[in-house]
This record gives sequence, structure tokens and C-alpha cells, in this order.
Amino acid sequence: MQKILIAGATSAIAEATARLYAASGSRLHLLGRNVARLKDIADDLRVRGAADVTTGVLDMNDVDAHASAIEQAITALGEIDIVLVAHGTLPDQPACEASVQVTLREFATNGTSTIAFVTAVVPHLLSRRAGTIAVISSVAGDRGRQSNYVYGAAKAAVTTFLSGLRQRLGRDGVNVLTIKPGFVDTPMTAAFKKGALWATPDAIAAGIERAIDRRAGEAYLPRFWWAIMFVIRHIPEFIFRRLKL
Repeated sequence: MQKILIAGATSAIAEATARLYAASGSRLHLLGRNVARLKDIADDLRVRGAADVTTGVLDMNDVDAHASAIEQAITALGEIDIVLVAHGTLPDQPACEASVQVTLREFATNGTSTIAFVTAVVPHLLSRRAGTIAVISSVAGDRGRQSNYVYGAAKAAVTTFLSGLRQRLGRDGVNVLTIKPGFVDTPMTAAFKKGALWATPDAIAAGIERAIDRRAGEAYLPRFWWAIMFVIRHIPEFIFRRLKL
């Protein structure tokens, strides 16, 4: 029976992933800001077969509250086998360009708050010399694009942080997984026109579960995004700067 801590548990991808683990009889501790949504999700996960589901209220931007939230999770679960961090927003790029305050807030939400939370949870897994830290970053972090470079910069920071942490913890039995979804059809992207490159939260969740089971270090989801981003990363800068991406 796996014991799983999910931060940002009310996101569509987190909920879909939690359902997979509930079906296998795992114990889960959910963290999020919306108390009513947490309760509804917890009730649903119990019906789906979870051995136990507990919840805690946490605003990820309240970095000072991370340690106590993690301690409560450890108390509820006994120990943590998997940490899934699925917290984030989709910033309005023009609004960021118009305001330093908005830019810094969105960078903190999508970048530094995640880095802080992961840093706070590392000692528990390190003390056990086991477990997985899985964090949702984004393909947007692979190269800055004019359409979302504040979001991309935050995710690039997360991706680079996790790369170093993975190297740091690998010899100690703790795996660090960077999850890089492409376009996902969620409430956060409801206003976007959908196409062939879009995936469902359930498809992303299945990919996350597979990557955790394989103790992968990085997972582009769906997998074809690896090829797309390989091309984008290798476009020469003098050409790339003329593209509208």
C-alpha cells in the first residue's frame, strides 16, 4: 500500500492521478486551498477504493506554512512514499508585461513556491532513503516563447532545480521526476481552442503513474512532446526570434 502526498490536489491532473492510486488501495493526503473541493475529492477517492484519505489546507504561496503542512501529512500517513506537486496557475502574459507585481506573483506561484515545498519535503524522504518526488513542470520551460515567457521562466526554474536535485538524491535512493505536460484540456485552459495536440487529464495521469513506477527522471506527456520540444529547442536563435510562438 503506497502512501501519497499530493500538493495542489484540486487541480484536474492531480485529481485524475489520485483516482488511479485510490483504485489500487493507496492512502492519500491531499493539500489545497479549497476546503469544499478537498472534501468532495476525498469522498470520491474513498468510494473508488482508497484505503484512507486525509486533507489539509495549504496556500502554496504561504511558504512559512509548508513545514507544518508536511508534518501533518507525515502524521496522517505515517510515512510518505510518493510526493506529487501539481500546483500552479496559467498567467495572463499581457497582464504580467504591464505589472512588475503581477510578474513576480506569478513567478512565485509557478516557480519558487514549488521549489520551496520540495525543499521542505526532501529531508523526510532522504531519512528513509526511499520514495519519489514527482513535480509537474511544463514543456513551456524548455524554451522561452513570447506568448508565455513568464510562465515558461518559472517552469524553467523548476525544471533546472529538479534536475540538480535528482542528481543530488539519486545515490540516496530517492527518485525525482520532472513531469512535462503539453497542452491539457482542464478548467484552466477552458477558453483555449482545442486541437490534435491536446490531451485529457486522465491521459496525463496515466503517464504520471507509469513514469513513477519506472522511476523515470523526466516524462514528456504525451510522449510526442519530446520530439516537438527537441525541434523547438534546436531552432537557431536568429530564426527563433522571428517566429510567433
